[in-house]
Amino acid sequence: QYTLQHILCGGLVQGPNGTIESPGFPHGYPNYANCTWIIITGERNRIQLVFQIFALEEDFDMITIYDGQPQQGNLKMRVTGFQLPSPIVSTGSILTLWFTTDFAVSAQGFKAAYEVLPSHTCGNPGIIPKGVLHGTRFTIGDKIRYSCFTGYILEGHAILTCILSPGNGASWDFPPPFCRAEGGCGGTLQGTSGAISSPHFPSEYDNNADCTWTILAEPGDTIALIFTDFQLEDGYDMLEISGTEAPTIWQVK
Repeated sequence: QYTLQHILCGGLVQGPNGTIESPGFPHGYPNYANCTWIIITGERNRIQLVFQIFALEEDFDMITIYDGQPQQGNLKMRVTGFQLPSPIVSTGSILTLWFTTDFAVSAQGFKAAYEVLPSHTCGNPGIIPKGVLHGTRFTIGDKIRYSCFTGYILEGHAILTCILSPGNGASWDFPPPFCRAEGGCGGTLQGTSGAISSPHFPSEYDNNADCTWTILAEPGDTIALIFTDFQLEDGYDMLEISGTEAPTIWQVK
């Protein structure tokens, strides 16, 4: 049984760095939690948030992150489940976390560390599953490189460059790639742009291939998919594209 003191949470967060934890961490959070943390730093600074532990009842308990004040137009992402989210970097001097839980079932909760960054840094883009990040400098002009463990193939851009973005901020020129198992295919992609190719492209793909790629965008955004090459065995090999609308079948005619 949680007392009122246990459920109190949220508030303004200031300082060059610190941590934010779910109420009751690490012994589980209460039901009906409703907590808002607003991290504020000085003008021209940015905020990097790195989750260290993350375990929420999937789809029912979640953190909504706003790039700024907690307003619909500032919605950045929603995170839930048991997979550690990638680091998050604000575009301005405010970052908001809104933590809500439902009426039943809880998990360990979360612990996140925040750090104030100067405006000229892109922040740490994070380690990818089954991959390695090479490079420890993340300011404008710096480059980092990703590689995959043995037995895995990198999909996307291996080298990322921190570049000047609109408003005199900084951002990576491409989203982090992902690593897929050799002989396998598919994966989950995030970010503002990226590339997908059939296994072994531009060489021929394997027989009996069965690949699923999931592209994640923010609520309200749309996804544009542009084919630069497309050649499949007519009538036998196909690509199905589905989203919020009815599935569409693409075939060579």
